Amino acid sequence: MDLQENRFLQKLSRSSAQLGLWLTLTDPNVAEALAGTGFDWLLIDTEHAPNDVRSVLAQLRAIGSAGPAPVVRLLQADYSTMKQYLDIGVQTVLAPMIESAGQAQEMGRAMRYPPGGTRGMGAALARASKWGQVADYTRAANAQMCFLAQIESLQGVANLEAIAAVPELDGVLFGPADLAASMGLIHDLGHPSVDEVILKSIAVVRRAGKAAGVIARDAAAAERYVQAGANFISVGFDSRLLVAAAAELARRHRAGLAG
Repeated sequence: MDLQENRFLQKLSRSSAQLGLWLTLTDPNVAEALAGTGFDWLLIDTEHAPNDVRSVLAQLRAIGSAGPAPVVRLLQADYSTMKQYLDIGVQTVLAPMIESAGQAQEMGRAMRYPPGGTRGMGAALARASKWGQVADYTRAANAQMCFLAQIESLQGVANLEAIAAVPELDGVLFGPADLAASMGLIHDLGHPSVDEVILKSIAVVRRAGKAAGVIARDAAAAERYVQAGANFISVGFDSRLLVAAAAELARRHRAGLAG
């Protein structure tokens, strides 16, 4: 049996920026429905959404092996919380609040088997290796692992050159909301100063030969980031889409009834 190729890594090699959507509702039906809407990648969030290993596994199965590439954001930058996600078949991991090269290297190495990393050997018993049916999984798996660091503080930005130089790092995702807060601009993620930091940081990451991504607040911001060199962009959240569509539907019908 062949090892599943990492579709996120494959798509990063394309010339166009890859569009992503956040999954926060923790429901496999939502994941399955959104998997057919045209996004390149879907991020299953375990930091600010009440996901656990079983709910992530259900959503991985719902997304399937031929749809958008799944990405999982960890609760925190702690490799002990990552082990089970790797063993259920997660190949692309986003670690939040990375602020040093040491953090990035530790997390990146924890995704790979020795001698290139420190990942434990238990996947022979798990879904990642199709329960031992993928031939030579421990030798083949490293090439399919993708580690993304989320930079969302001024401390992370200050150390960005060193972080981007970490060999085990594949890409960086910038989080404007927490970055703005760390700049004293809480709830003002659209402030020009925040944009300036992100645009300069994208250039640093791309010069290091790594992928750069951003959580874009709107279409105009997404276009600016892509023009600056970002090659993966998050453009929405399932929960916000649902609330916005429902609110608009109620507004339109109430206006009609009032008329």
